[in-house]
Amino acid sequence: QVQLVESGGGLVQPGGSLRLSCAASGIIFSINAMGWYRQAPGKQRELVATITSGGITTYADSVKGRFTISRDDAKSTVYLRMDSLKPEDTAVYYCSFAVQTRARTWPTDYWGQGSQVTVSS
Repeated sequence: QVQLVESGGGLVQPGGSLRLSCAASGIIFSINAMGWYRQAPGKQRELVATITSGGITTYADSVKGRFTISRDDAKSTVYLRMDSLKPEDTAVYYCSFAVQTRARTWPTDYWGQGSQVTVSS
């Protein structure tokens, strides 16, 4: 089994910064894509950023230029650096990994527990 544990959420003023972390543990052969999603109250979960095993990144238009996703494969960890935060960034943030637990098998998606990020003065 694979577990993802998130950390780093909290309350920040508009214009401030936060860094989220998400670390995987368990039986891991390899981790393909890693990503961050968010869900605001009353809204559907949306993609924030992804990073492939080759380091290729994608971002939602709403966070381009403000958020940076990165990964440390030695630590099975993904990070989301969030700068110039806005009130509309307030949401629960979830990490997701596509994990192979054995060779020559399809990856399975695993999710973190969610981290509350609140941007408010």
